[in-house]
Amino acid sequence: MSEELKSALSLVKKVLKEVRIYNQASTVLGFDQQTICPSAGMEEEGDVAAFLGNKAFALQKDQAYIDACQYIYDHRDGLTADVCGDAASGESPEVAAEFDRALAESLQRDFAREKNISAEMQLEHSQIYNRAFVNWINAKKAKDFGLFEKSLGEVRTAQLQAESLHGNREATPYDTIFGGYERGLTCADLDMAFNRCKERLVPLLKRIMASKKKIRTDFLSRPVTDEAQKEMAKYLLDVMGFDFNRGAFSTAEHPFTTEPGKNDVRVTTHYYPTAFYSSMFSIIHEGGHALFEQNQPAENFSHFIEYNKTMGMHESTSRFYENRIGRSKEFIRLIFPKCKELFPNVFCDVTEQEFYEAMNTVTPSLIRTEADEFTYTFHVIIRYEIEKMIVNGAENGEPVNIADLPKIWNAKYKEYLGIEPSNDAEGVLQDVHWTSGFGYFPTYALGNMYNAMYYNKMNSEFDLSAAVLKGDFAKINGWMKENVWARADREAPKDWIRQITGRDFTPDDFLDYLEAKYSEIYEL
Repeated sequence: MSEELKSALSLVKKVLKEVRIYNQASTVLGFDQQTICPSAGMEEEGDVAAFLGNKAFALQKDQAYIDACQYIYDHRDGLTADVCGDAASGESPEVAAEFDRALAESLQRDFAREKNISAEMQLEHSQIYNRAFVNWINAKKAKDFGLFEKSLGEVRTAQLQAESLHGNREATPYDTIFGGYERGLTCADLDMAFNRCKERLVPLLKRIMASKKKIRTDFLSRPVTDEAQKEMAKYLLDVMGFDFNRGAFSTAEHPFTTEPGKNDVRVTTHYYPTAFYSSMFSIIHEGGHALFEQNQPAENFSHFIEYNKTMGMHESTSRFYENRIGRSKEFIRLIFPKCKELFPNVFCDVTEQEFYEAMNTVTPSLIRTEADEFTYTFHVIIRYEIEKMIVNGAENGEPVNIADLPKIWNAKYKEYLGIEPSNDAEGVLQDVHWTSGFGYFPTYALGNMYNAMYYNKMNSEFDLSAAVLKGDFAKINGWMKENVWARADREAPKDWIRQITGRDFTPDDFLDYLEAKYSEIYEL
């Protein structure tokens, strides 16, 4: 049997190696499309990327490959050292076996999601998402949701079609879709976490808004050149431990991180001439994603599981660096001299404490990516509630009219944050995510909750604040590599966070942190 298993495993890895080549080329084109591609060429370039992606998809529709995947999954208990050992790889047979079992389980999840979707349907869906991205760009520039409305309806139809063909459907369409981002979690988990957030954060927000503490923010709108912001981005990535030999950064309309290959991780930011801090914290956020990719086990790549980590795991890292570290007193003290050097006209009359408080001011705002750490969770809750309506329908079971989304969006901002958008660009059109489907947004909030749990665990093992103050990111990243990143691609989120912290998932660590930090800042 072991020889038959070896043969099946060899076939699967041979196909996946070719799949990776197509996907890598498609990913590079996708990066190009969002960074330097001229506007007139965006749709064409997107079509080429979709074509390459479809080639990768079609390879996995070959019956011999499907049979081999099923065989190694059915016989995954037989993936032992004597079957998986490969002296040429330099891995121990025991390690190879563990990673191959993770591969077998990953392939089974992929198969359940895609087995009933033809290559033709996959290409059609890719083209829908590509058109949606181009139309979103145009609609956002024109501040007119009407230019995106039809595309968003097509995205919903495509995603619901894919969900209906899923081999392991959950209780609701949204549960199935969300499971693709955060396996093992459902709307019940999200509703529990978000209801607890509303219970504790809504009254605290009212107390903060009623506080007499005034935080200075006038200097935040002072002009800064793109070149100075670029130098700051390089500095911040360097401080964090970003490996420039295996990574690069550029600019995009909406900051993102992408990973074409093992030694190619790319981050982007966006420069605003009168909001220097936006790029700073975007690059810290995206740098966190990049560190996750650059520090994952090499075995992930040799066993084709490098994309098994969930979005919540990923967002936990990016928001750990952006908020728990980046907005801390210690990090502000660490980078303050460089801020004064690169932005002299901004910081000529600003103290370190004023900068710290400004980076942690609580001000209900319209734009999610510019939201303060405290109110950010409300932005996610709003999107989650609207996504459920789009996918599952309204409470009466009726499908939500896509044309009504701007009104629904504006009403929820009024309800939760007491403000309303003046146009669609700062409202329902502000995020790129819905051009490729629904379900991503809750992972941002889950990321905050995960990292609050492992922050406390890390801090119990060494003085994290002292390490930040010294700029000792080798120590911080070393702990993250060993405890947070090492097993992410081999474990489901609930098991992963329990393995790191020894505790079950809870939002309470995050809520405790917010209450303590902002009560101090606002002198409550």
